[in-house]
Amino acid sequence: MTTETYLQRVYAGFLGMNIGIRLGAPVEPSQWTSERIERFYGDIRSYVKSFKNFAADDDANGPVFFLRALNDTPPTEVFDCSSVAEAWLNYSREGVGMFWWGGYGVSTEHTAYLNLKAGIPAPRSGSMEINGKTLAEQIGGQIFIDTWGFLFPEDCRKAARYARIAASVSHDGEGLEGAAFIAAAIAKAFETEDADAILDAALAQISASSTYAAVVNAVRDFHAKNPGDWRLCLTYLQQNWGYDRYPGICHIIPNAGVCIMALLYGKTLSRAVEIATMAGWDTDCNAGNVGSILGVAGSLQAVEDHYRSPLNDMLVLSGISGYLNILDIPTYVRQLCALSLRTRGLEVPEGLDRNEGTIDFDFSLPGSIHGFRVSNPNACSLANTGDGLGMRYDRMVRPQSCRLYYKPFYRRSDFDDERYMPVFSPTVYPGQTVSLAYQLEKFSGESVLISAYVRNTTTAELVVFTNEVVYDEEVHELSFVIDPNHPKLKGAMIDEVGLLFEANSPAKNRDFGVLHLQYFRVSGKADYTIAIGMQSKEFASITPFSHNHGAWEVVGKRWMEAMTLDHAEAMTGNYFSKDVSLHSSLILHSGRSALLSLRVQGARRGYYGGFHQGKLGIFKHAGDKMIVLAAVEQLPALETEYEIAFRTEGANLHLEVSGFAPLEAVDGSLAYGMVGFALYERGRVGFGNLQIKEK
Repeated sequence: MTTETYLQRVYAGFLGMNIGIRLGAPVEPSQWTSERIERFYGDIRSYVKSFKNFAADDDANGPVFFLRALNDTPPTEVFDCSSVAEAWLNYSREGVGMFWWGGYGVSTEHTAYLNLKAGIPAPRSGSMEINGKTLAEQIGGQIFIDTWGFLFPEDCRKAARYARIAASVSHDGEGLEGAAFIAAAIAKAFETEDADAILDAALAQISASSTYAAVVNAVRDFHAKNPGDWRLCLTYLQQNWGYDRYPGICHIIPNAGVCIMALLYGKTLSRAVEIATMAGWDTDCNAGNVGSILGVAGSLQAVEDHYRSPLNDMLVLSGISGYLNILDIPTYVRQLCALSLRTRGLEVPEGLDRNEGTIDFDFSLPGSIHGFRVSNPNACSLANTGDGLGMRYDRMVRPQSCRLYYKPFYRRSDFDDERYMPVFSPTVYPGQTVSLAYQLEKFSGESVLISAYVRNTTTAELVVFTNEVVYDEEVHELSFVIDPNHPKLKGAMIDEVGLLFEANSPAKNRDFGVLHLQYFRVSGKADYTIAIGMQSKEFASITPFSHNHGAWEVVGKRWMEAMTLDHAEAMTGNYFSKDVSLHSSLILHSGRSALLSLRVQGARRGYYGGFHQGKLGIFKHAGDKMIVLAAVEQLPALETEYEIAFRTEGANLHLEVSGFAPLEAVDGSLAYGMVGFALYERGRVGFGNLQIKEK
């Protein structure tokens, strides 16, 4: 298999997974049954619900964030279930997003998380010994596992082994069998579209005496005798392998039966995810797993446009990092494939491993659009032309216009619901450089106006940086720095970056043609201020922060106030920022902890500067410990405003707090991360505007 073939199959598999999740989510249990689904939607052949943007889903969160355990494990350390457990603890906001927080002893994932926090290590955190058989064998064993199958094409044994490692954090027994089975099926799908061959290979990786193997074989036997009617098979499953036979909220065995039924009767990606959805039970989970398998098997040819197009090449997640929650699918697929090659000890081709923390879209993957949008869909439409992204503009006249843009930041108004409470930090900032190339293909018309712009999310104002009247059909390359001092951008976040297309021809000679965007890049050092008075509380967080613990509110127009019994944290910015200089102000109303943070990599890693535990100092958070790097004994004065500056250059950390001598420390263990505010003891603290400058 060539790298390009592998890349396209992973792309199709990841699209297939998210098509299944999006199709099944509106009718997931427990109120929806197969009978109700049939009554209201009949024979499903398309999405049953349209979304402004599809909100985050646990079936997508787990495959992306838990796989980061591989990124975070140094080459000198052994990768095992404790590595995945660390990812669980690090990338989750406790009680919000990521997975279903249904309560200890009710939700398998919530139970495993609390076990880990209580010091019960993996795999005991997910074991039957600790949690009991019912909890250990719920469906989560297989729904977070797709990406582990993508990592090991044609290597069912290794895919199954890694899947068991990952799933053992939260599951045991049949839950582990399901993890191994689904990952192995995905791995086998890289070399065949034959469902029986895929099932044979997956069965070889699990115990022949397992209940999971029994339900797989039972459905295969039923299909062999009744190959033409999937609903007859569903009745068989309901009568012999239904929820009434398996305790808990969402047991893996009935849903495994649905997955096998959908694969055998569906045959194609679209029909299989439709059957998995119409069958009821855990619709988004089952359709997602089936979509991964058949997406890989059929490659991009299997992904029908009426399912693919609404995804818009974007995925919204709900982890602890607002930056990582905005995921561009083609870029992620490239990074995943590069990770796979490194994990397997193979060479990563030049250009495959795009740098995390920058935007580099070349539209080279077939059909990719990297999340670009148009503001005027009646006059303009998008398609990958094979040479880039094409915006077709159809017989427009002055003063009609259309914005062609990438969306680097989301607001509550961009969503129809609050599923899994996603939060966001922008992926584009003032101070950075935007570079792109475009070319007109004119069918009629004389000239158009093309302006490069960004949009202020608070005021919705467009801030134009370049503009030109274009008569020709030559390639135009442009580059501009998003001016951090522009008066219309001060303190605000950016939620659009792109081109403003304005028709410039009279009615008798309408503008008609294609604007080809050949590449789009954003890189360089950010330089911006978060003005607290311009922010809003959305998804229970203050924009553009992600909060972990504590009660946070905007007080007046100057302060973002946190109150907590033990810990409160607000994180924002590019997850991959390295050398950063921060400046803010703070005032303690009660307590003795108030900190600025940088190089924060989640809930478990980061550097902190300020007041803590009766000291003024520089601290490192490492797992369950707050390590003092440099400090002096000093209690803060209450109701006193302090100016605070915290910066890092390489391994050197420097802290300045008004009224005290500067402090310095050296520690190179954390190379990058987010920035923000924190309290690590009981208290109530106000934090002012945050100035961030990358160096």
